[in-house]
Amino acid sequence: MSDPTEANGTAGPAEAAGSAEAGGGPGRRVRVVLVDDHRMFRTGVQAEIGQTEQTGVEVVGEAADVDQAVTVITATRPEVVLLDVHLPGGGGVEVLRRCAPLMGDTEQPVRFLALSVSDAAEDVIGVIRGGARGYVTKTITGTDLVNSVFRVQEGDAVFSPRLAGFVLDAFASTDAPPVDEDLDRLTQREREVLRLIARGYAYKEIAKQLYISVKTVESHVSAVLRKLQLSNRHELTRWATARRLV
Repeated sequence: MSDPTEANGTAGPAEAAGSAEAGGGPGRRVRVVLVDDHRMFRTGVQAEIGQTEQTGVEVVGEAADVDQAVTVITATRPEVVLLDVHLPGGGGVEVLRRCAPLMGDTEQPVRFLALSVSDAAEDVIGVIRGGARGYVTKTITGTDLVNSVFRVQEGDAVFSPRLAGFVLDAFASTDAPPVDEDLDRLTQREREVLRLIARGYAYKEIAKQLYISVKTVESHVSAVLRKLQLSNRHELTRWATARRLV
């Protein structure tokens, strides 16, 4: 595990201290693990909310992919995990699936708060159905993030204001997008390559559009075929078309 002195937010330590008091009260502490595949972001979050004496937040670990996340969370048993949605190895939903026993622990539950740049319906609904207690976007201030962490620790559901109404509508509607476990196995980049392959793009065209190499495109296609248990791009196209991803 890397040294947990890394992470990103936007409010200063003084503001964050006020949030800690609002969220947990004087003297309260919450142990947190940061899960995000961008090291600079983790460093920023650590700097923003990890001043324990001021905020009450103690960052006890961090991870950059699914396997690391499960290992660190299992070893440290934090009270709250700040979880990015898009991670190498299967995404935030896979972390939630593999940590389900920890979430269900009645004596020392591990609670998850999604912290993502994405506000896409499939991402929000996927992690909430996976067991996350809330979903906030990376535009959140350090003050509000500290407050959100304490609220999740206490068992509250927390959402960015812009997402709250959307989430309620989505779960109340019979038209809410279903969770596709197969699709959830793919990373965000793999989904992008999948859609372009299904639209008939050649590898060179995909590489140019996504600013990656042809070899990288080939690697993504191989990973998609393996994860979806498909044999070729024609089967992949049919799979994507059936799910209206094209």
